[in-house]
Amino acid sequence: MMTIVTHVHLKDGVGREWDAAMRTRLSAAKKRPGWVGGQLLRQSDKPDRRVIVGTWKTRADWEAWHHDPQFAATRGRLDGLESGPAEHWWHEVVVDVRKSAAAAPAASKPATNRASKAKPKRRRRG
Repeated sequence: MMTIVTHVHLKDGVGREWDAAMRTRLSAAKKRPGWVGGQLLRQSDKPDRRVIVGTWKTRADWEAWHHDPQFAATRGRLDGLESGPAEHWWHEVVVDVRKSAAAAPAASKPATNRASKAKPKRRRRG
């Protein structure tokens, strides 16, 4: 797996518009072959900065995504809201640890394991 980390500087006051365009882009990316996951991050002390973390099975999968018309549709919109060129760094994923989506929360137990306070019904004879 490969992860690309991208740092972006935004023009003043365009954060919400840029974030909406990036949400559209990430929604389209997750339908692509090779997509593993991604995050859009905002620095708490610098509201004009964003970091995009995208993980793909291969760099070739990411490159193919950049030739997709859905990617191109958001490129112009995002580029126009950025104050300069983005900076990119590639990383090979050595370890990927995530919370399992299949694990049930500890508080949720099946109702059959709980003691019932209701009195058992008696069978009627008749």
